[in-house]
Amino acid sequence: MMNRQRICALIILILMNIFNSNPAVAQFLSQGDIAKLPAAPADRRIQYGKDPMQFGDLRLPKSKGRHPVAIVIHGGCWLSVFADLQLTAPLSDALTRAGIATWNIEFRPVDKPGGGWTGTLIDVANAVDYVRELAKKYPLDLERVVVIGNSAGGHLALWSAGRHRLRKESPLFIKNPLPVRGAINLGGISDLKSYLKESAVCGKPILKLVGGSPDEVPERYKETSPIEMLPLGVKQVLITGAEDKIVLPKNSQDYVAAAQKSGDDARLIVLEKAAHFEVIAPNSATWTTVENAVLSVLDTKKKSNK
Repeated sequence: MMNRQRICALIILILMNIFNSNPAVAQFLSQGDIAKLPAAPADRRIQYGKDPMQFGDLRLPKSKGRHPVAIVIHGGCWLSVFADLQLTAPLSDALTRAGIATWNIEFRPVDKPGGGWTGTLIDVANAVDYVRELAKKYPLDLERVVVIGNSAGGHLALWSAGRHRLRKESPLFIKNPLPVRGAINLGGISDLKSYLKESAVCGKPILKLVGGSPDEVPERYKETSPIEMLPLGVKQVLITGAEDKIVLPKNSQDYVAAAQKSGDDARLIVLEKAAHFEVIAPNSATWTTVENAVLSVLDTKKKSNK
């Protein structure tokens, strides 16, 4: 009998086949298209913890001086069967060529030992904070750090940017988290409760990520769902494709409205003629918008590695 993980993988394969075979949506990029994009190898692969999945890829611009930093978090429904940090390697490489050091992180997903509540979130927090250690050896500017993620990684980006608001009693609390200038959410999930109702496939892993349903563990959703953690107190840019069927634009629209109401500096960019994966494809027409958003939050100008 297939276990839940295999059933989940089978469902997503069926959905992907439907998506890719539908002429109405065939014009949009698939995850397979992203996997084919070129990306220069990382300068260093570095462990931030003892577990084999606690590592990140560091890419450094060739320009001189201390570099602004983008902490990059991949998506994939918080599941290893769907994605790993190679999904965001092209994005990381493109940002590095624009003059930004990138720390593309891996973490224990909910379908691996140690993942789920609380391991997945604690890994992301530790990976973000590890930038302080990297700066002791590499020319990184700790005053200019942004967190960027796509899909489930978009959720983790927002969460990591707002975890300084966690109460000390929380099992997710880590003292003195690395300050970041902002978070960029690319077609990402910003409201876990809402997304549970929207997605039968990518919604279910939330139950492992948080350790139960909103009715079972309501306090945990207040500490893991970005919309319930507002105000985050940092800049936030949410970029979504108008044709995104994996994370509906409404998820971002409702979040930005709530963030602005809370007093946060948050803005939404809806890209026409784009779906879920265009926002992480450096060869797509959407890339300039993504790159400019990162540069804007970092308050820096594009540099060339040539």
